[in-house]
Amino acid sequence: MNERKQHVIKMAHQLFIDKGFQATSIQDILDFSGISKGTFYNYFSSKNELLIAIFKSVFKKLEHDRNELLIGKNPADIEIFINQIELQMQTNRKNKMITLFEEVMVSNDADIKQFISRGQLITLRWVYGRFIDIFGESKKPYLLDCAIMFLGLLQHNKKYYYMANQSSTHFNQVVHYSIKRIVKMVNEVSDSGEQLIQPEFLEKWLPACEKPDHAIQQNLYHTVLELKKVLNHSEEHAKYNELLEFLLDELLHSKNPRKFLIESAISSLKANQKSFGEKEFEKLERLVAVYFLELEKSEIENTP
Repeated sequence: MNERKQHVIKMAHQLFIDKGFQATSIQDILDFSGISKGTFYNYFSSKNELLIAIFKSVFKKLEHDRNELLIGKNPADIEIFINQIELQMQTNRKNKMITLFEEVMVSNDADIKQFISRGQLITLRWVYGRFIDIFGESKKPYLLDCAIMFLGLLQHNKKYYYMANQSSTHFNQVVHYSIKRIVKMVNEVSDSGEQLIQPEFLEKWLPACEKPDHAIQQNLYHTVLELKKVLNHSEEHAKYNELLEFLLDELLHSKNPRKFLIESAISSLKANQKSFGEKEFEKLERLVAVYFLELEKSEIENTP
């Protein structure tokens, strides 16, 4: 992202934290960030679009940091998930995300409301995916229900814990307590065979995010993490790490993955394969090939 644009996002975010979104004017943002009105509108069509850019920036950083916690670790280790949830809560508190959400959700801006609602669904999908990692494929039919219950449990436990203690400094207690409860719920729900909401509804709720199945995505994700781990000992760390981040973003989060750019990134990495473990890089190539075969198959099946 353009450094100057990123500067405006950072300055506006601080103003929204200090003054509130509604109380901050565009002129306040211009004065605080030291840009002209023309420059502002070159980057953003409105204050609302700027707010969405702030949310995206925070979420992208959170996702990156959350992924870093998995490097070289077993994704089935529930302690890693606990660390990821604690990180998410720390990020939300540091960036005053809940306060901003509450302020803008009472507004009449459809785009912001839609963005936040979609963000909540993406978080739900992430928790559901992590639950599959932790509890296994055999419990998959019940894990969307459990992910929904977990997010509700976490949200309300956090809210009332704060009301009772007037402090959120020990929110790790809330996280540990909520996760202990959800482990028992997962076992109880799967043993009972009861299902409230079928996981297939996630595909209807997030149709733009339909991709090859979860196993392929998870394999891609963990293979890239392993390559990044190897890169930590390489002189070319920064350059190739950026390419790997691009691959993850394009393959797992882009509405329309650009095959030619992905192939170009793979080619650049391959030209310097000595920086990687050979087996891991070959695995990445195979997974990307399978990914596009599955994507093409899905497109053919859904063609009228």
